[in-house]
Amino acid sequence: MSYTIATDIHTHTLFSRHAYSTIGENVAAARAAGLELLGSADHMSSMLFPEPDIRNFQFFYNQVVWPRVWDGVTLLRGAEADIVSLEGGLFGQDVHVPESIVGKRFRRDWTLYDRVVESLDYLVASVHNGDFAADATLAQTTEMYVCVLQNPKVFVLGHTGRSGIPYDLDEVLGCAKEQGKLIEINNHSLEGAGRHHQACRDIAVRCAELGVGICVSSDAHIAPAIGDYPCAKRLLEEIHFPQELIMNRDRDTLLEALAVSGVCDLRALKGGAAA
Repeated sequence: MSYTIATDIHTHTLFSRHAYSTIGENVAAARAAGLELLGSADHMSSMLFPEPDIRNFQFFYNQVVWPRVWDGVTLLRGAEADIVSLEGGLFGQDVHVPESIVGKRFRRDWTLYDRVVESLDYLVASVHNGDFAADATLAQTTEMYVCVLQNPKVFVLGHTGRSGIPYDLDEVLGCAKEQGKLIEINNHSLEGAGRHHQACRDIAVRCAELGVGICVSSDAHIAPAIGDYPCAKRLLEEIHFPQELIMNRDRDTLLEALAVSGVCDLRALKGGAAA
């Protein structure tokens, strides 16, 4: 089976510091690749800055200036938020933010997480440093992912096959299906020596068996990788993964899935219309 996947919602810009392209360069690359929709999801993580100061993360909350349709490509505003605790906590939820970037006192009690995600459409939630789960039981790591999926802003559970944290597939995938959330098949995780291949394959196979929607992502850190999923497509072809469960196969399917999940309703953008 040959797959056409016309959206990519886990991509990075220069803001992520170990990525190398601007949002404009990524949009141009998306158009050149024939994508209908691009989602930008830079890291919301301690890996970026020594101090979790609101000034370091203002890149996110000014994304309202981005056009919804840029050079013919529908553009979504996201972030890849680090999972940081067995309770399913995300980066910034425990960081109090009393002042704005200009030093003005806020009238309400903000956290860094709240301030960052206020203007975003969705989150990809991923583990990058799993030390906090080193001694955890399978029940604890399973509950962690379940809690993350219940976060109202989380749309995609990111590269769990690469995290090195085992979990009960049926329970987590069942929760994702119930919530209308997506499980990521991450092309970047399948590159290189292949030490994550079996875990990613097991996840994809069980998603197919349980009827759980997936999101195929490039995890691009440079513009030419936008919309390029050779390893992920090869894996899906090998297991005859059903096309109808690839929820980012086109713009309208992705926007419908985003709305059904309750994360964000952008169905007015169907057909590429600006909103």
